[in-house]
Amino acid sequence: MASILIVDDEPDIRELLEGEFSDLGHRIETAGSAKDALTLGGAKLFDVVFLDIRMPDGSGLEILPELRNGPGEPEIIIMTAYGDPDGAELAVKGGAWDYLEKPVSIDHFTLTLQRAIRFREQASLAGSMVVMDHDKIVAESPQMRACLELVTKAARTQANVLISGETGTGKELIANLIHRNSPRANKPFVVVDCASLPENLVESTLFGHEKGAFTGADKSRSGLLQEANHGTLFLDEIGELPYTMQKRFLRVLQEHRYRPVGGTREQTSDFRLLAATNRNLAGMIEKGTFRQDLMFRLKTYNIELPPLRDRLQDIKALIIHFANKLCQRFGIAEKGFSQDFFQTLEAYDWPGNVRELSNTMEMVLAQAYDEPILFAKHLPVDIRAKSIKSIVSRKIKPESAKRERRKDATATIGTGKIPTFRDYRDDHLAKIEKEYLHILLAKTGGNHKKALRTANLARTRLYELLKKHGLSIKN
Repeated sequence: MASILIVDDEPDIRELLEGEFSDLGHRIETAGSAKDALTLGGAKLFDVVFLDIRMPDGSGLEILPELRNGPGEPEIIIMTAYGDPDGAELAVKGGAWDYLEKPVSIDHFTLTLQRAIRFREQASLAGSMVVMDHDKIVAESPQMRACLELVTKAARTQANVLISGETGTGKELIANLIHRNSPRANKPFVVVDCASLPENLVESTLFGHEKGAFTGADKSRSGLLQEANHGTLFLDEIGELPYTMQKRFLRVLQEHRYRPVGGTREQTSDFRLLAATNRNLAGMIEKGTFRQDLMFRLKTYNIELPPLRDRLQDIKALIIHFANKLCQRFGIAEKGFSQDFFQTLEAYDWPGNVRELSNTMEMVLAQAYDEPILFAKHLPVDIRAKSIKSIVSRKIKPESAKRERRKDATATIGTGKIPTFRDYRDDHLAKIEKEYLHILLAKTGGNHKKALRTANLARTRLYELLKKHGLSIKN
């Protein structure tokens, strides 16, 4: 028996699905608005949510992430009478289980529900059989919990893994976690920093060389591939690997055979590959600086680590984690924290991510060595200044928006004509869209790739919006 939430503004649909699913023995709750859906989704455990897109008080796509990250982390099945390719793409990227276009037969609804329930049961059983050693990873936020789910799956296999994320997000930590929980845990974990390898030494560093292969090669030397035999090879910043080496490494990755520089015989190495990058490899492929076939080989599993500014729920836990670790290292008593210390760090945008937070905490602990409680005043001035600016900006913007809304509403009422709710809402949404597009184009300087990354929109959706509002990236 599953617990199911049905969200649709049409009573007939709610009653139809409630009756059908109740007959199958499931527990049913219904909601006719986005607000009611969020209230129920935040208070109760659901296995599956059937979610309509168009509702009187908002879009199902907007509330999808919050419902997906609710107490039961339910599977979300989108249902809509207004099929939209970009909407379907956004739904799946947002974590939807399926995207159904109305009219849908009741049999199709039931079949989709049964598949979602079977998937959850299977995933729950598999997850309960795996115990992960991740004592160094803080994962309170939904984003990091989702990453750890992928790590768990990847660790059980021999598949290649690509870990992507900004500098300082913990890519090497995740790679080490995969290795520690894999069947190769007791074998070597060999790290190669591709960014620090001189181009003329990449080949000999990876493959090794024979005596006399080049000037200075006074003796034979095994490469890092051989060191990683039966273990894990971690290529950090693989986007920095020279293009000429990418083809050679692709062959090694396919066959696990290579020839040392100056050698005449091939050698083998049974290694498992993990790679990491802070670069946009898809963009590099378009520019011809990274091989597409190599990327396809790398990303059997693709783990994207979120920046710290997108995982605010983890900041407090990370602060306490780093503080306790540093106090132990310095041999001092554990610290207490004032509320303003947490608030200031949560308001900062952390361009250097977790690494910057770790360094900041070390600086704070070194200065407040014997003081029992940490206050915001202990933090570096630049962090406090930027945090205060961010806090004040957040307070000003809502008040400014309220004044504008009151002004618009007064102007509308003054004409003596009151529009329908939908017309009023659509008019204001259009103004918000246009304002955002102006800001986006100004900030990205006409660079369409940067605009797409910043807005997190599909190419077709961005161009539809630009066309709708008479704007152009070039102008």
